[in-house]
Amino acid sequence: MTETSPKSFYITTAISYPNGAPHIGHAYEALATDAIARFKRLDGYDVKFLTGTDEHGLKIQQTADKAGISPQAFVDSMAPQFQEMVAALGCTNDDFIRTTEERHKKSCQELWRRMEASGDIYKSTYAGWYSVRDEAYYQEAETELNAAGTRIATSTQTPVEWMEESSYFFRLSKYQQPLLDHYAANQNFILPDSRRNEIVSFVKGGLQDLSISRTNFKWGIPVPGDEEHVMYVWVDALTNYLTGIGFPDETYKHHWPADMHIIGKDITRFHAVYWPAFLMSAGIELPKMIFGHGFLTNRGEKMSKSLGNVVSPADMIAQYGVDAVRYYFLSEIPFGNDGSYSHEAIVNRVNADLANNLGNLAQRSLSMIQKNCEGVVPRFIISEMDFEDNNIQVEDIVKLHSKKDWELLTNNRRISEVAKETYINACNLHYILEDLRSRISDCNVYFTEQAPWALKKTNPERMEHVLWVTAETLRLASLFLQPFIPETASKLLDLLAVPENERTFAHATVEFALKPGTPMPEPTPIFPRLEMEISGAEG
Repeated sequence: MTETSPKSFYITTAISYPNGAPHIGHAYEALATDAIARFKRLDGYDVKFLTGTDEHGLKIQQTADKAGISPQAFVDSMAPQFQEMVAALGCTNDDFIRTTEERHKKSCQELWRRMEASGDIYKSTYAGWYSVRDEAYYQEAETELNAAGTRIATSTQTPVEWMEESSYFFRLSKYQQPLLDHYAANQNFILPDSRRNEIVSFVKGGLQDLSISRTNFKWGIPVPGDEEHVMYVWVDALTNYLTGIGFPDETYKHHWPADMHIIGKDITRFHAVYWPAFLMSAGIELPKMIFGHGFLTNRGEKMSKSLGNVVSPADMIAQYGVDAVRYYFLSEIPFGNDGSYSHEAIVNRVNADLANNLGNLAQRSLSMIQKNCEGVVPRFIISEMDFEDNNIQVEDIVKLHSKKDWELLTNNRRISEVAKETYINACNLHYILEDLRSRISDCNVYFTEQAPWALKKTNPERMEHVLWVTAETLRLASLFLQPFIPETASKLLDLLAVPENERTFAHATVEFALKPGTPMPEPTPIFPRLEMEISGAEG
């Protein structure tokens, strides 16, 4: 078993195939992965977050040929678009791997040698139905004739053609039972459960040895010792997860095994069958989890250039703002399920939750503090620490002020453990945001019921207490909103005068509560309302 730091956390996206410009599906995966990476960093983990581009293969070579340029020149022109996309989304990836880099060639060839040394690679001839788009061979039973009489892969509906070539094979069949044993012993290895069930069923149906080299094109990583062959693109692509942490240098073990591979559901088979089999063969520990998320549709329609409904991440960010894009997709769509979006849905969700629920509460409460508490953190009546030390009883709390104050704060301080134990480790990101939305709504109800504007005349001390409870609730909510809407959360923490070095989950405790008398800046709106009449981003 590889020794890793108990606080090490390694998370990856699937690397994007840069055969065209980035689309919102690429953005969705990147921002969800970023939210998890940010969450883990705030929880004290040493996080490594990797994304990148998968730049080899026949599709790239054909596209470059049509453009009249070399494959390298083509990918050199495309990869920066994906780097710009993750930057525009506010992603905190530590590295951006390109599979045309020399470090990746070294990594792939070492993995190949280790699989070869295990006796799992042999040379033969392959004949079968090949999909250029999928970079995959299919068995006869996995294909069908469409209405136009063209043979296609049943699962992806992409055209296939009969190909025969000399090829190196990987003994995938050898790993059928080891894979099934691993799935059985590690129930969270493949999530969500629907993906796991599909993979288990597929592997139980029998595994055939896998063709892992090509001779019909040259745009790939040469097979060590036989440069007439280039590696099958999935051997090349999957190895990026090792390359990004320094493999084959032994330092890679600091972050390996990967804690989460976040991928689209369409490539679950490659990640949950081929990848662990390659690693078993090479004597390398398997990743802990492979999570296959769903697809996005525009108003329920699959996005395609022919329908004219493909939206670029840059256009969507320009129209709504990065936090609105992040919040909508992570809160509205259960991660793992397919989801649809529309302009109206984005506007309604963002306005309701960020402009109204969170934004109005912040503006109303902080404005009252500025006007009525001399612009400093207000005083509170009873120390929570006194209550926790049992120096004051619940009945005394009720006599002096509402028990709701105490419940509101203690419930919000439990967010961290609930989020970590129940939600984040299963990638249920929308549940965290649903929980936070509910708690902010509770605080809005509390603020309205307590009516500090009325208490100003009848009980100024109580008014200050209500304002402190509200501000402290906003502090706690902001800490946990940071992974999802980092710009907005940071702005609110600034308005609450929370020091930069007190913004991790470890600071969601009583001892780091807002200190009465701390100067607070002039409040400003934290989130603008989106206008329904804005058009264009819906495609």
